[in-house]
Amino acid sequence: MSGDHLHNDSQIEADFRLNDSHKHKDKHKDREHRHKEHKKDKEKDREKSKHSNSEHKDSEKKHKEKEKTKHKDGSSEKHKDKHKDRDKEKRKEEKIRASGDAKIKKEKENGFSSPPRIKDEPEDDGYFAPPKEDIKPLKRPRDEDDADYKPKKIKTEDIKKEKKRKLEEEEDGKLKKTKNKDKDKKVPEPDSKKKKPKKEEEQKWKWWEEERYPEGIKWKFLEHKGPVFAPPYEPLPESVKFYYDGKVMKLSPKAEEVATFFAKMLDHEYTTKEVFRKNFFKDWRKEMTNEEKNIITNLSKCDFTQMSQYFKAQTEARKQMSKEEKLKIKEENEKLLKEYGFCVMDNHKERIANFKIEPPGLFRGRGNHPKMGMLKRRIMPEDIIINCSKDAKVPSPPPGHKWKEVRHDNKVTWLVSWTENIQGSIKYIMLNPSSRIKGEKDWQKYETARRLKKCVDKIRNQYREDWKSKEMKVRQRAVALYFIDKLALRAGNEKEEGETADTVGCCSLRVEHINLHPELDGQEYVVEFDFLGKDSIRYYNKVPVEKRVFKNLQLFMENKQPEDDLFDRLNTAILNKHLQDLMEGLTAKVFRTYNASITLQQQLKELTAPDENIPAKILSYNRANRAVAILCNHQRAPPKTFEKSMMNLQSKIDAKKEQLADARRDLKSAKADAKVMKDAKTKKVVESKKKAVQRLEEQLMKLEVQATDREENKQIALGTSKLNYLDPRSGGSQLRKFTTKLSERSLPGPSTWLTRTMSSSQS
Repeated sequence: MSGDHLHNDSQIEADFRLNDSHKHKDKHKDREHRHKEHKKDKEKDREKSKHSNSEHKDSEKKHKEKEKTKHKDGSSEKHKDKHKDRDKEKRKEEKIRASGDAKIKKEKENGFSSPPRIKDEPEDDGYFAPPKEDIKPLKRPRDEDDADYKPKKIKTEDIKKEKKRKLEEEEDGKLKKTKNKDKDKKVPEPDSKKKKPKKEEEQKWKWWEEERYPEGIKWKFLEHKGPVFAPPYEPLPESVKFYYDGKVMKLSPKAEEVATFFAKMLDHEYTTKEVFRKNFFKDWRKEMTNEEKNIITNLSKCDFTQMSQYFKAQTEARKQMSKEEKLKIKEENEKLLKEYGFCVMDNHKERIANFKIEPPGLFRGRGNHPKMGMLKRRIMPEDIIINCSKDAKVPSPPPGHKWKEVRHDNKVTWLVSWTENIQGSIKYIMLNPSSRIKGEKDWQKYETARRLKKCVDKIRNQYREDWKSKEMKVRQRAVALYFIDKLALRAGNEKEEGETADTVGCCSLRVEHINLHPELDGQEYVVEFDFLGKDSIRYYNKVPVEKRVFKNLQLFMENKQPEDDLFDRLNTAILNKHLQDLMEGLTAKVFRTYNASITLQQQLKELTAPDENIPAKILSYNRANRAVAILCNHQRAPPKTFEKSMMNLQSKIDAKKEQLADARRDLKSAKADAKVMKDAKTKKVVESKKKAVQRLEEQLMKLEVQATDREENKQIALGTSKLNYLDPRSGGSQLRKFTTKLSERSLPGPSTWLTRTMSSSQS
């Protein structure tokens, strides 16, 4: 029984083993079959992924090309949607890759090295191949809508691509902006050099279009940086010696500084004048120590030779400076100008005329001034009065100093003032001639002169009647007014004797200043004038006058000495009071301005022709202006370099004449060739030669006009009349037609309003 049972058990066990082995074999076969199928599926997946990668690259290239032209069709939103779809596809592919890697890893763990084992269903011998979308990666799957998801393996790659994409988008955006700007033509390309002048033009203050301030008010807000003081004295090197009576003497710093002022002028005519030497030595001794005063008692024993040579060498060194050194000095000056050369007036930037305080030196004066040679002392902050508005920032004085006074006076136009020590006159720092204040002043001046034109005939008839007055005072006033009107003489101010040079005006003429000639050079009743006018400029003129004026002058000179006043019952105050009665705002200077402008107008009508070229018109204008300068006695000494500059100009003229002669010969030969050849090429050559000759003729004419102009004006100062006496509206249509071009070349305009009035106002 037991044996049978054992036999049965062994038989059952054997059968079970056999069945089990069969089952294992079947199972193994199934697994091999499934492995083959999975391998095929995986190869298909790889091919698909490769295909999708190639498609992705192609789409990326296309996307870049589309981005470059994105600004043209405005497809930025479409690009974003496409980019999102591409990211979704990318994430799906990464999931597939990640799942494949996970399977391989798991098979290795189970003892299978080659194909990855797909997870079987628990307790089931059957094989179930899940669809691709159900294949799970090792990591938690992300939602497809998660835009921030980036797989770890390609993180750095995606960041680089993202950055590249952003840069490309930025570049495309810039291109789009610039193209849009070019289309609109509203904003020009960014160019700092071109924009700057445009800004300046925009900031130009058109003050004439604004309402005027109440009478007497010059400004409402004024702020500036104050003046620039002269640099401190730099002592001379030890090698530069001063000798007194043949012996070397070391001077104290103050005495040495004043000595250098004299040394700089050693070769000048001034240092030979007795008055100059006397005044200098007197003021120099005030700066010496007691020991120096005891030793230095005679100026003729002082030897300034080494000092003079030192300063000459410095002057030469400055001339020999390199371009870099000159540029550096120029930049420093420009920096100083930017800081101190402008002020803010009523919220507008205005140029200051001269913001530098005059350095110390020796007073020269005009002509034989009695105070020449006196020491002009160094101006210190304690001498300065600052003028600005109450709400402005007061300029800071130099460290360790303070201002004499700070004022807030908006009824004056000056920014800084001080009193100089020579004549006790007040000096000012004021605005540039192009400023609003100067422009308003000029406009008012010329408007007053225009008002005079309306009543000048009445005034002239009045003073002619007064020549016959029984009252001597009235006769003298009438004759003086005749001279002011006819000769444009200045009125002349009363001055203290010995304080200034012996200069006179009409009211202060003395008997010695005129000579009467009943007949001279074929003319009757000639008055010869010879006196020193303003700035010690000699006025010499022979003028035929009316018979009654001549008789009155003879009457005024009776029983008088040469030094007696010609108009002994007249002064400037009496004359100006009478002029105010004749017309409001009328002074002797208004007559001068009126006569200057009317003379220019008359001369331009006589001298200019409509068909003249620009150089000829400039010559005509300068000739008309010269007539004005002669009338106003605007003279000057010929420049030191006049002869040299004329020689250089003449050599240019000679060279230009030779060029013109050669060009004419070439033209002649070209014409001869054209007659023989008779083709288009030779005709073109003839035309070009003609143009060359015409160009050279114009250049030669320009040089000759320039030479004539210089020669005629070598002793006439044209600048003063251009700037201060000529109303640019004078001259009628002739002047207005070409005055703009002239102003660009040679005519300094007094202020901004003149440009406007030249084009808009009528004569």
